[in-house]
Parts: sequence; C-alpha cells; structure tokens
Amino acid sequence: MSQTDLEPLPDSGSDAPGSLAERIQGIRDLVLQMGDEVDRAIVRCTRGLTARDVDLCAAVVRDDAQVNAMLVTARELSIPVLARASAPADLREAMGLLHTASELERIADHCANIARIGRDLADLPPFGHHVDIARLSEVCSEQLRDILGAVIARDVDRARAVAARDDRVNRIYHRVVDELIQLMTEDGDLVYRGTRLIMAGQNFERIGDRVTNLAEDLLYRETGEIVDLG
Repeated sequence: MSQTDLEPLPDSGSDAPGSLAERIQGIRDLVLQMGDEVDRAIVRCTRGLTARDVDLCAAVVRDDAQVNAMLVTARELSIPVLARASAPADLREAMGLLHTASELERIADHCANIARIGRDLADLPPFGHHVDIARLSEVCSEQLRDILGAVIARDVDRARAVAARDDRVNRIYHRVVDELIQLMTEDGDLVYRGTRLIMAGQNFERIGDRVTNLAEDLLYRETGEIVDLG
C-alpha cells in the first residue's frame, strides 16, 4: 500500500493506529535498521579489502542498493508527516530523522567505494607492509555503533562525546597516509596500490565525519539547537 493510500493523519496527540507519533516511530525504526545495515557494511568492506575477498567486496557493492531503497522508503514515510505535523518537536523529529537516513546512506556509499577498491587490488601482489587500515575501520565502526546507541537512548551528552572523539579517526587516517607515502617513496612499484589504499582511507575518514553529522542531527532533534560539533 502506498503512502497516498493511508488514512489522513490525526493530530499529534492521538494514540489511534496510524497516529502521527506512530508514523514518526516507524521512520525512527527504519533509520535504526539502516544503521545496523551500515555497521555491517563497514565490517564487511574492511574484511573484503584486507582479506582480498573479491566475492565479499562484490556483495558489499551489491547490497548498497538495499540501503538506497531504505532511504527512499524513509522519504516516502516522511512526506505525509512533514505535510501535516504542526508541533515544532514533531517537525524537528521527522526532518532530523530524514537527514540521519541520508547520512547513513552516504556512509553505505563510502563502504561500497572501499569494497570497489578492495576488488581492484585483490588480484595484485599483497602490499607487503603493515598499514593500519583495519584499525581505522575499527574506530569508525565503534564511532557508528556509539552514535546509534545515543540515537536509541536520545542521549545528547553521549552524542557530544562521540563527536569529540572524531580526532582519533583523523589521527589514524593521517598516520596511514604518512606511512603509505613513505613506502611509495621508497618503492615506486607500490604507487598504484598505495594511492588506492589512501583513497580507501579517505572513505573511512569521511565516515568519521558523517558520524559527527549524525551527532549534530540528534542534538537538533532533541534540543532544537543547530550546532557544529566538527
């Protein structure tokens, strides 16, 4: 059944089936489901890249379409809520959740980019040097899980704390880049593989930035404040 077939929305104070509160909760549940899918994508794209698993990389790229479809559904669910909600808190919640869904979809895109890089590198000789891409991924995944926990708990203090830890992602990313540049300087045969790994690192770093955006979205939904936590 399409959203246009639904009954008109009652006011936000109604507890009847299909009430505004229930519809907003439906968007919220979908966004949390997206978060679980994106967390899984981070783990799988990293494993595909580091284990040189072409099939796993291909699966991450393929499954990105599922997250895209969930974003479309979130937009469809949000339209009647945004059109008919009158309370500022309800409008803020719907708008903020929709923006959160968009950020999660972009994180999934970064995971697909990493998986494509893993697929490109799989048939080439192993890099042969320790570069801490796996640690970079681990911190990004931890950040995402923490912000999703804050979203579930509606915990703005936790969201601020998660955003404040983004500098860990940046430090590891810059260390990885420095290591790769040094290795490529010493051995020209590593340039292609090194630059591709730098691109993978850039995607992880962008995931960290988007986690900060998710923290800002939560603060907006819960307090009405537009803040820059970057």
